[in-house]
Parts: sequence; C-alpha cells; structure tokens
Amino acid sequence: MRVCVCTIVHHPEDARILHRQIRALLDAGHEVTYIAPFRACNVTPWRRVSPVDVPRAVGRRRLRALRAAHRALEEHAPYADVILLHDPELLVGLPRSVRARTVVWDVHEDTAAALSAKGWVPGPVRPLLRPAVRRLEARSERRHRLLLAEEGYRTRFRSEHPVVPNTTYVSDVPPPPPDGNRAVYVGHLSRARGALDMVEMARLLAPEGVMVELIGAADGDVRPALRDAQRDGVLRWYGFVPNDRALRIAEGAMAGLALLHDEPNYRHSMPTKVVEYMARGIPVITTPNPPAVEIVEPAGCGFVVPFGDPAAAADALRRLRDDAELRTELGKRGYETARARFHWPVHAERFVAQLEQWAGRAVPGPVVAPQPEPLPD
Repeated sequence: MRVCVCTIVHHPEDARILHRQIRALLDAGHEVTYIAPFRACNVTPWRRVSPVDVPRAVGRRRLRALRAAHRALEEHAPYADVILLHDPELLVGLPRSVRARTVVWDVHEDTAAALSAKGWVPGPVRPLLRPAVRRLEARSERRHRLLLAEEGYRTRFRSEHPVVPNTTYVSDVPPPPPDGNRAVYVGHLSRARGALDMVEMARLLAPEGVMVELIGAADGDVRPALRDAQRDGVLRWYGFVPNDRALRIAEGAMAGLALLHDEPNYRHSMPTKVVEYMARGIPVITTPNPPAVEIVEPAGCGFVVPFGDPAAAADALRRLRDDAELRTELGKRGYETARARFHWPVHAERFVAQLEQWAGRAVPGPVVAPQPEPLPD
C-alpha cells in the first residue's frame, strides 16, 4: 500500500504523525510519501520515507503553505492508495484529482473549541469562525474518511468513525524509580497549556533545589518569560526535541507536569503527555481536565491540582520530593496501567488495518506491530 501523509501545521517529527502512525506503516511494509515542512523546522527526513518539503503554516501566515501542500498533493495523489491529512486547513479547496482518491482526515483536536486557545486568531473573529469550522467538518465527513484521536470526538459527527487514540510505546521492562530533584514537562508550551504557571511554580521551588525542565517549542507570547526564567537559573527550557529523545530526557523525573487550563478543547481530549509520563514510571501532576482525571485517579499514579494554581502544584512536588516511597509507588502504578491500557503497538495494528481496508488492500494474516526501539535517521 502507498500512503501519502501531509501536514503543514505540525512539526515533521510530531509524535502521533511520525513516531506512531508513519512508523507503524513502515514497519508493516507499506510505502510512505511524507509532505511536511522539513526545511522550516530544520529536520532531516527518515530514509525510509519519500519526503516532500513544503513551507510551514504559522500563525496567520498560512496561505503560501496551503497552496504548496495542495500542489504537492496534486502531484503525488495519483500514486497513493490512501491520502492521510492531519490539518483541517488542507481540506479546504482540495484539488479535484485529490478528492477522487481515498482521503482520510486524522482528527487531532476539536478544531472549533480549540480556537479559544489560538492566540493568533483575533478574539472577535473566533465566534464567527466556529460555525464555518463546523460546516467544514460536516462537509468533510460526507466526502472523506475520518479517524478520531479521542472517543470524545464522536459527538461532533453524525456517523460512526474509528478511533485511533494517542497512546505511547511502553517498554516491557519496568523503568527505574523516579528521583527527587526535578520535574519535567514534555509538549508544546503555551498559556493555555500552563507555561506561565510552570514558570511561576519553578520560581517557587528553585530556592529549595528543585529543577523544572520544560521540553518543547513555545508560542511567541510565552517565550520571553521562559527565557527570563532560564537566564535566572530557575528552570531549563530545551526547546523542541523529537518525542523519543524528549522522553529519554524525562526518564527518572519525580513528576511529569500537565497543567492545562480549563479550555473547551481540553475537556474531552486525553493529554498524551500524561500517558507518556506513566509509561516511564513518572508520577503525574495534572489539572482537573476530565480525561486526565479519569486516567490518573483510578490508576492512583499522581495528584490533581486546581487550574491556574502554581502554589498547589509546587506543594504536590514537595510531597513527592520528601517521600521516596510515595513517588516510587505512584510511578509503579502508572507504569503498570500504561502497559496494560496504552501500549501503542496494540492500536498500531488497528490503525494500519483500517487504512488497508479503506485502500482495498487488506493484508492477510496479522499486521506486524512496531517495536519500542526508534528507527534510524
């Protein structure tokens, strides 16, 4: 099967797109053409994909990237059995030759709800855009195939669509117990994702010898605060690091942070970082977004703190710092739950089989699941 994967919004080394979905397709023996902003993100493509470089859509600068992606899709669609799109923008004005193929939209987020967290969209415009986004979703459902990243997304659509959850690789070897002197965050940094709360928390804890490490790219409006805090020595900010390497940095931390704000898009989206922390035996500190609470509380693998309360998050970290037995037990519970429920290769089989079915090229016998070791560059 030949699959053409396209994004202009996400980093080419996005965990879901590259490290999970594309890797699963490659490991199952399929060919992948990957249209993504490699040069804009200074990324060297994997040798096993056929790369096509396009500009990146950033903030309000999106039209050039969208046109380039549509040209690339028009060129490569005739050779693909399935076209897998990861950005809703790409669904606007698709060339006729592309629409005639099997097009799959991978639904990563509640696009309309997420407008409230996108600083580049002017506030007065957001209420006007939401109905347009819903109409685009309805039209896309009629014309194309849909994959959903969350069970909670089902209510947005009239028909049933398969769910491919954002899980992670979980080693069959239990991780070492967490240490007691650092906390980590892995993911994009923005106001809505608690970046400024983590800066304030780090300032509270730095005099006590606790280091906060933030691993991820950041929105422009929070970068000055991150740079100032790093210059003052109260935290380490690594910038963007590919997911597999970022999680290796996180290993051994006493806590993984998921201090998301109470935004509509987060109320029914599982924070993947929570599962990634659990998979590496890292106790979780999260705000009370329902999907996070539904994982952390039954597993007994961390603490839930109020929204926008850096002091409460700092207190939770102090508890973990001062109680080695507690953090070891929380890390163990998280790992066991992640191994039982969130091991990606189980979902990878279903993902690959679903694309094969839509392409009309189902492969007899079991699909080969990817292994935890990263592919070589």
